[in-house]
Amino acid sequence: MCDSGKKEVWEWIKSVLVAVILALVIRAFLVEVFLVQGQSMLPTLHDRERLVVSKVQYYFRQPLPGEIVVFEATVERDFIKRVIAVAGDEVRIEPEGVYVNGELIEEPYVLERAREPFGPVVIPDGSVFVMGDNRNNSMDSRHPSVGLVSLNQLKGKAVLVFWPLESIRIVQHR
Repeated sequence: MCDSGKKEVWEWIKSVLVAVILALVIRAFLVEVFLVQGQSMLPTLHDRERLVVSKVQYYFRQPLPGEIVVFEATVERDFIKRVIAVAGDEVRIEPEGVYVNGELIEEPYVLERAREPFGPVVIPDGSVFVMGDNRNNSMDSRHPSVGLVSLNQLKGKAVLVFWPLESIRIVQHR
């Protein structure tokens, strides 16, 4: 192989290495792709939709009520749910809806209200209370295996549905 051929191969190798390193940095610190699995976020998000999840916001601030977040539920599985309450808030669920700090919150995104009462529970520092929009088909903070979500478990905020193509949209938060 001549010198110009070796230089060209070396340039290709460097370009591929730079692209791989950039992709890893972007995935580790900026954005990640997430696959919705199940019906727990209906009608907001649908099974098999793919999302872009931004990691940037939570480097600078804590999540806000109404935001849709992805978090590590187990070592093998991530969940996507809506933040209902943050540290210091009291949550209570009754047949007529969800109360945060004694106030019935407006939830136009909910498929149906929760059938089972819950709480009251006060959210401790470093945690959030999350629920799926499909309240009666969601394993969320009401469920003992999920419980309150530590801020350390958060992976990011859902920002964009990009697949399937006919469903491309910005994710609506409260």
